[in-house]
Order: sequence, then C-alpha cells, then structure tokens
Amino acid sequence: MPDVFVNYRTGDEESAATMIARELARRFGDERIFFASNSIEPGRRFPVELVRAVEECEALLAVIGPRWAEVRGADGRPALEAEQDWTRHEIQTALDRGVLVIPVLVGKATRIDRSALPEDLLELADCQYRRFDHRNAESDLTALGDTLSRLLPELGEADRSARAVREPTEAKSREKSARDTGHARMRTRDVEQRVRGGIGNLNGDLSGTFVNEPQGPVNTGRGHQYNAPHFEGDNTGVQFTAGDNSGTVHQRFERERQHSDDGR
Repeated sequence: MPDVFVNYRTGDEESAATMIARELARRFGDERIFFASNSIEPGRRFPVELVRAVEECEALLAVIGPRWAEVRGADGRPALEAEQDWTRHEIQTALDRGVLVIPVLVGKATRIDRSALPEDLLELADCQYRRFDHRNAESDLTALGDTLSRLLPELGEADRSARAVREPTEAKSREKSARDTGHARMRTRDVEQRVRGGIGNLNGDLSGTFVNEPQGPVNTGRGHQYNAPHFEGDNTGVQFTAGDNSGTVHQRFERERQHSDDGR
C-alpha cells in the first residue's frame, strides 16, 4: 500500500513531479510512493489502479506549476473543467476521504487561484502548501521529505530504517574521501619538499634526475649535463669541463711526472 500519491498534470511540470517521486522513493522505498508512470505494471487497468492507490494512500502531493489550470483537453477547454479529468478526480477523491493533501507549488506558481478551481476542489486552495524550485531542488526535496516523515508515522519509521542503513555507508564514504584528500596533500607536500631540497625530475631534453648542491645541479641520470662540472681522467691527467649559457670551457691539468734517469 503506498503512503504517498504524487498527483500532477501532463503538460505542467511533469519533470518536477518525476524528481519529487524519485527522491521520495529513494528515501522511503519504491513501494511507499505511488507515481503512475512507474507504479502501474504493464497490462494493469490504470483507472482501477489510480482509484485504488488514491483510496489507500495517507497523503497526496498535488504538484502544481504555472500552467496547471491552463492546460487544455482535446475539446479545447481547460482540462480542469472536465469532470473526467484524472488530475481533478484524484485530488477530489483524496479531499473527500479526508487524507492529507499538500499542494506543491513549482517555479513561478505562487498561489492557487481559487477562481480557477471547480466547486469540488475549492478546499485545495485552503491547504497549506510547500514550494519546489529547480534552482533549490536539493534543499526543497529534503524539506518535503522531512515534512512527510514527521507527519506520517509509518513513513517516518521507514525513513529512520533507511537512514540506519545509509549512514554507515555514507560515513565510510566520507572517511575514504578524507583519507584520499590527506594522502594527496601529503604527496603534494612531499614533492614540494623534494623540490625545495633540490631533488626533482627534468622532462624533455633534461631527462635525468638532478641534485641541487651549492655548486649547482649535477646530473645523476641519463641525459645531457648542464651547468655542472664534469671530470674525466686517465693515467696522464684530468680534464675539467665547465660551462654556462655562453659556452663551455675545457681545461686540462697535467700531473707532474717525475722520472728518474741519468742526469735528472
């Protein structure tokens, strides 16, 4: 048995009605929210299903947008004036049963025009309403769900049960997000410290790892060496190579050789 019946008019804010029904179903369970396009199984007789659902529900949400009273039927007259209009019939049935009827005014709909209502729906204009705006969809949907949870005890119990299931999962998700953020910050800080300490990677032509020392960067990996001294040597001497942006200087230092021979 559905607890909440979502009533709306085709041609006027079906998207808002869909969002409301979807969020309430997520929060309280599909079986507790009646939304015609989702709740009537294929092959079922929709007049019978609509009447049954309205007669069994604990609350009816009348989703009303700016064109609610203006949408016209096949005969060219306002659909609301036709006694067989299902939107009208659903609200009338709920009012006659004395169930909770909550108008949900969408977007630019600021009030219910009593003069546009047929005689059997005049009571609708006296019902305290809720507002729904697409720009504030999240907060408005939460407020509407909170209202229903508070006013309908069984729905409130379902809401608490659902929260008991959701909260541990949501808490774990928040903890994982916090850990991931902390790890990312630690990695960023470690990289910054390494860069400040003179250890980093060079891309492109400077493909090696460099270590920043007081004398300048020294290439410790593969790739060209820039602005760093380089020493080569063999048994005869040492060659020193240094350079800056203007050129390279080569100097060769011969080691003194001491030979022992006959006159020297």
